[in-house]
Amino acid sequence: MLRVEARGEQCWLVGHDLEICLQDFAHSRRSVTGPVLLLASGPSANEFPLPRYRSLPVVAMNGSIVRCVDEGIRPFYYLCDDPNFVIGRPALALMGVSHGEHLAMSLDVLQAIHAADATALNGKKIYLLERVNRQEGKAVMSDRAYAWSIRNDDELISNFSLLRRKPNRIGFSLNLKRGYFGSRTIPFGALQLVCHLGFRQVFVVGMDLRQGGGRFYEKGEAALPSSLDEDFEQYILPSFALMARKILPRTGMQVFNLSRVSRMPERVIPKITLQRLDELLGVQSDASTQTAPANAP
Repeated sequence: MLRVEARGEQCWLVGHDLEICLQDFAHSRRSVTGPVLLLASGPSANEFPLPRYRSLPVVAMNGSIVRCVDEGIRPFYYLCDDPNFVIGRPALALMGVSHGEHLAMSLDVLQAIHAADATALNGKKIYLLERVNRQEGKAVMSDRAYAWSIRNDDELISNFSLLRRKPNRIGFSLNLKRGYFGSRTIPFGALQLVCHLGFRQVFVVGMDLRQGGGRFYEKGEAALPSSLDEDFEQYILPSFALMARKILPRTGMQVFNLSRVSRMPERVIPKITLQRLDELLGVQSDASTQTAPANAP
């Protein structure tokens, strides 16, 4: 089993055959600026002309790494917080580890990767993803008690409810050194990551959020199970709505959705065409009639 050890001001990922000094999120905060692409795994991601925007930094997550590898693009970050993905798709997870410039992963994901290939993590720049209220060495509070404890926090922004339990799980972290909020979909973790890093113009590709549509890299009975339909109304939509209401005005970060078939309402995250993407990036569009991918599931 892998474990995290604090040695002075550094944290190390340690196993019987592994010792890696983990990267410190404190050092990466506000370290970059400008636009970034977030590459999710909805079917519309397969239609996005990724090579055309290869000059932009890309954050890949889970199986979306396939598009990066196919197009010869090295993602700036590869993000994974679901050990079940690693267990179900070990080849894709190892592909992400191999090709990502930086890795942002939870401890259980790192453990699953190490179990799949004991040498895969050697020499990698790894940031430890930890959920808020679930950080190594700290006592876990109830969701309501934790939300109350951070109600006036400048870096951990959350909902708070005395009457209902689930709203207390909704939030957004401006500082990943202190953890991140899960929302049952990995693009939301990626949004917290790029906000922490300093990006202020974010273009999300492949965020269809439709369980029936599956993922662009798998089909039929071989597809891994998904709980998008169960989680959308209770966790996913409220998380994005909180970001739109409280985080974007405060930080100046702009978020745009390049999936026209996305379940995310346009009132929460605006949907844009490829022509509008080019306008926002200040580049010459070579096809003014182009639109964002619209392959309905």
